[in-house]
Amino acid sequence: MEMGLIALGAGLAIGLAALATGLAQARIGAAVVGALLEKPESLGTMIILLVIPETLVIFGFTVAILILTTLK
Repeated sequence: MEMGLIALGAGLAIGLAALATGLAQARIGAAVVGALLEKPESLGTMIILLVIPETLVIFGFTVAILILTTLK
């Protein structure tokens, strides 16, 4: 039972982080398309802005690993 709850917590950590990243990237992606139509030379900056939300998944993955390894 206890290991199942630990696994559930780890799954929630990465799942909710991925969900939040998807929502953020959807809105940022729509804004990037509009901005690139007006100013195509800002492609590099826009790619960086699209990559920033991915750090949420990396943090969620790190938390999941910490949960699984330290709470055994």
